[in-house]
Amino acid sequence: MSKIKRFGLIGRNIDYSFSRQYFSKKFKKQNLTYCEYVNCDINDIKDFKKIKSKDFSGFNVTIPYKEKIINLLDVVDKSAKEIGAVNTIKIKKGKLIGYNTDYIGFLKTIDGLNFTKAAILGSGGASKAIAFALRTKKIPYMIFSRKLNPAFYKYSSQKKHIPKCDLIINTTPLGTFPNLKDCPPLDFKNISEKNFCYDLIYNPKKTKFLKKSEKLGAKIMNGLKMLENQAEESWNIWNS
Repeated sequence: MSKIKRFGLIGRNIDYSFSRQYFSKKFKKQNLTYCEYVNCDINDIKDFKKIKSKDFSGFNVTIPYKEKIINLLDVVDKSAKEIGAVNTIKIKKGKLIGYNTDYIGFLKTIDGLNFTKAAILGSGGASKAIAFALRTKKIPYMIFSRKLNPAFYKYSSQKKHIPKCDLIINTTPLGTFPNLKDCPPLDFKNISEKNFCYDLIYNPKKTKFLKKSEKLGAKIMNGLKMLENQAEESWNIWNS
């Protein structure tokens, strides 16, 4: 009998877990009976040290630890280091090696599409991965954030800049179930059929942001396909 290969998701309040559902279905469909995927719900990043890494073959990392986890790793892949966020950990010879597959997952969803300029809503770990992806495609972008950081445009500046961006990406949690009424504070008068509105949220399938944008003629996409892509990239890393 093959030894159980255990994979886990590091995060906080992750009962909803896309990753656990996705990989459990994958293992069942491919008859990988020696594999299992579990949630590792921790209240503080320091609690990661209590998880016995030797019992796992790899981890995924989600909000709010994609950035904080880096200091607890032995090695960080070049791309993940530049992004400043890790969502995949491979365990090799007892070493914890960090990667970022979010940007690859995103890139695959916009393959073949052309954009002149992008607006990224939010400045967390997911935002950093999207920014890195856009740089690889040489797509200029602007980051809008509520944080008082001179490197970011505040939400109050959006009326001036958003109309010039044909790609608008929400990387914030605003609108995630069960907070369905939440929405990034955009001036929707500036949204039209010229825009492609992308929300990294996948639950619900259409956030308030996407619904309002669609009504104004914009093309829309949620984050489900990106999640599936990044999950498969994680699987490839664990098995490489």
